[in-house]
Amino acid sequence: MSSTRGGTAAAVALPAPGVPDPRREFAFSDADFQDLARLAYRQAGIVLGENKRNLVYSRLSRRLRALNLATFRAYREHLAGDPREVENFINAISTNHTKFFREAHHFDHFRSHVAAPLARAPAGHRFRVWSAGCSSGEEPYTIAMVLGREVPDIARRDARILATDIDTDILAKGVRGDYPATALEEIPEAYRGCVERARPGVATMAEDLRRLVVFRPLNLLGEWPMSGLFDAIFCRNVMIYFDAATKAALVERFTRQLKPGGWLYIGHSESLIGAHPGLRLMGRTIYRREP
Repeated sequence: MSSTRGGTAAAVALPAPGVPDPRREFAFSDADFQDLARLAYRQAGIVLGENKRNLVYSRLSRRLRALNLATFRAYREHLAGDPREVENFINAISTNHTKFFREAHHFDHFRSHVAAPLARAPAGHRFRVWSAGCSSGEEPYTIAMVLGREVPDIARRDARILATDIDTDILAKGVRGDYPATALEEIPEAYRGCVERARPGVATMAEDLRRLVVFRPLNLLGEWPMSGLFDAIFCRNVMIYFDAATKAALVERFTRQLKPGGWLYIGHSESLIGAHPGLRLMGRTIYRREP
């Protein structure tokens, strides 16, 4: 940052790490950041490095204003005594960025290796897909679009898509199924019949698609209430926020939650740490549970 006075640019010095920044509305000490980072890791496995300090300040400042608190220390004390605010805290620091048909090669593979075989399966065949870390719902609705096109009788089958996320605020958007009309640009022409335009500027997922998807809040580090196994699990661009030990434990749990021969799709910037004895790499960020 620089300012110009009399034609000469003078650099504005930034405070040293740990020194209060007088330009900030709230003081934000090392102790504040480190305590909140520990809470994020303990509650959700999210690793907040020093490079996330400004992000944490920006997002949580809104919570201080909403609660009429004057300091981050007061906010930390409030968190310790109010479990409901811990949910707001996780919602605030969670990063939600997604779109329809993101990483399209996954849906090409899903179409040919999962949806097409389902179309040939007996009508009573049980079929389940899990979208873990589904954010605002674009991913599970994309899965539903592919199934709806490839399996014409999907509405009459025992088929469901479980969509989960730790952020309850963003999850509510998926439940509504409403998106800006500009989101249609992300959807291939062949699938645009799956979207209704009931109101100006709003694209709504068709009712038959919404019936396929069940949205539920879930912390991936907590208990998983699902008893049945999944034909496919999508967990994309979620594990980048975890450390190696958390990521390895999560992959192990996903593997156990897949049917033999089931598919695991992870994000384009992610990879499994070392070979997993129960999974085989079958394509770019596509794994299959060994039969």
